[in-house]
Amino acid sequence: MTTEWRYIQAFRDQFVRCGLADGEVVTILSETQSRPVLVETARLAAQSLGGRVSDVVVPTPPSQHQVPIRSTGASQAIAHNPAVVAALRTSGLVIDCTVEGLLHAPELGEILGGGARVLMISNEHPDTFDRLGWDPDLPRRVELGLARLRAAEQMHITSAAGTDLRVRLEGGFTAGSTGVTSGPGSIAHWPGGLVLVFPAAGSVSGHVVLAPGDVNLTFNLYLRSSVALTVVDDHIVRIEGDGLDAELFRSYLSAFGDRASYATSHVGWGMNPGARWDALELYDKRETWGTELRAFAGNVVYSTGANETAGRFTAGHFDLPMRHCTVALDGAPVVVDGVLIPDLAAPPS
Repeated sequence: MTTEWRYIQAFRDQFVRCGLADGEVVTILSETQSRPVLVETARLAAQSLGGRVSDVVVPTPPSQHQVPIRSTGASQAIAHNPAVVAALRTSGLVIDCTVEGLLHAPELGEILGGGARVLMISNEHPDTFDRLGWDPDLPRRVELGLARLRAAEQMHITSAAGTDLRVRLEGGFTAGSTGVTSGPGSIAHWPGGLVLVFPAAGSVSGHVVLAPGDVNLTFNLYLRSSVALTVVDDHIVRIEGDGLDAELFRSYLSAFGDRASYATSHVGWGMNPGARWDALELYDKRETWGTELRAFAGNVVYSTGANETAGRFTAGHFDLPMRHCTVALDGAPVVVDGVLIPDLAAPPS
């Protein structure tokens, strides 16, 4: 696939929002298995704005697990290479085109500590960035949702399918993704539009029921049958369901041989009105990493696996966007049956 002007224009506009200025040092980080069209588009867009662009390309590391790893946001490609870290941390803007992304990479703190800001380009088909467009009010609404999350003590998620999950928020790490970096030492992933918490240890309990039409983004598929998860002290202790989806869920997590794969990673809700629940159906599995499905307005994402806040690290990971849920913060709803409350929703067009 080759780039097109519409892709370059979408990237250029996003780089402007991230403050890319004429003469700024820009480093494009990629790996040997990165999507070439994203690297090329990023390079041309940054150059068109006058960026002093260089490429850092690292080998994609060999697999260390018996199952494929996908959509973790924790790239291992830098492999603590000091020359690579030095190039990134001394850049003004790092455009991250690695396959998994730097959001949870072990080197991220050192890179941001040098004053660089990082824009993580999700490993999507470039049509996604062109199609979603830009909602100039999205950052304000995301910050409003994040403020409500930070002010609350408990999140309660329910659904008609049977979800009844309580998340204690004290001590958790909260974040809101707008898709735009916020100055030196910041990171954003694009597309954006998600508010979430990485709960502290011992903060999550209850039941999560995945219904047909909900999504397993590690497998990049819509569930065809229900999967019921019982969560005790952060960890899934029972996986119920007679269909193939439950069988695959059990099989994949068991491959890692650790308890942390069954633990809660993060919980949150989507706020991007341009993102579509049904978009996954229109792409081959290798064409999308599912960021749009995490961000579509009113969805609830329950995620398993690594959670630095709780001191848990593992490569086992599921992101599970669910529809038709209600999210309440200290009893006050922010999502009702899969629809954002008016304060957080985009105004009618």
